[in-house]
Amino acid sequence: MKPIYFVLFSLFFAFTSCNESGKKDKTLLPDSVGNINSLQIITPNDLWNGIVGEAIRNNFAAPTDGLPQDEPLFSMNQMPPEAFTGFARSNRLFLYVVLSDEDKVTIAKDEYAKPQSGALIKATSEEKLVELINKNAAKIIESFHASEIKERQRRTSISLMKTDSLRKAMGVSMQIPSAYRIAKATDSFFWMRKDLKDGTTNILVYEVPLSMITSDSTAVSDIIKIRDSIGSKLLPVEDEGQFITEDAYAPYIFKTEIDGKFAYETKGTWEVKDAWMGGPFINFAIRDEKNNRYLILEGFTYAPSAAKRDLQFELESILQTAKLE
Repeated sequence: MKPIYFVLFSLFFAFTSCNESGKKDKTLLPDSVGNINSLQIITPNDLWNGIVGEAIRNNFAAPTDGLPQDEPLFSMNQMPPEAFTGFARSNRLFLYVVLSDEDKVTIAKDEYAKPQSGALIKATSEEKLVELINKNAAKIIESFHASEIKERQRRTSISLMKTDSLRKAMGVSMQIPSAYRIAKATDSFFWMRKDLKDGTTNILVYEVPLSMITSDSTAVSDIIKIRDSIGSKLLPVEDEGQFITEDAYAPYIFKTEIDGKFAYETKGTWEVKDAWMGGPFINFAIRDEKNNRYLILEGFTYAPSAAKRDLQFELESILQTAKLE
């Protein structure tokens, strides 16, 4: 027999209002709520306190890549299925994990609110739940991440700074919040920054010849050489220090696309040599063959007393709005 909470959950899916074609009508859904990267976990308390909860935490609260201290991918809050009613269903991200009489994983979009990204994992045993969580976590996390990037970009779009000078000089436009200001600008280098209560977030834009990054196998070392050369020359620091990549932690590198163009995405930490300053960075090296260059977009944070996951996430969402002309 199915547990009562799963029966109720299934009935909700079956009987939620439908349009004339028999499909669920999502036009009247309420707006979703929640802080960026806040994940609602719906699972019984006994599962949460056992091997199933451990598997959820190992995957969805794993350390975020490229930060100087461990911060989880998502800030999680757990509730039992019987509490998942009314306003509780409005969280923008949710993961529903229950025992059932079948093994199945479903990714849901705008199920109870909009925008919303959710996942339902059900299985016939706790061991099978753990297996499905571990097998499908990467796909679910990718869906959640894409959803949160869009939401962060939506919030940014409410108030934007003018970037005409950036477009004219560098041939690229981005949606940058109006809280940023231009700290330095030349024909080949832009530095924009936003003041925080204790620190700053920063955006760099510059270009290098295509020959500066020679192959996939050397890409990470090439990118480090480029950013260290630019940073040490163009970013002013006190006492003749140098803004460089911290060599104690190997950067993470991925292949991606920005504005339909191939790009290397690098995440790591920076430091000022011989000084107690450092923080995380995210770097996109976009292959722009038309202009025989790699366009480099970088976001980095200096906020020694603050958590940095969401600051870097905002920078990532800004850089991904880049449009090359």
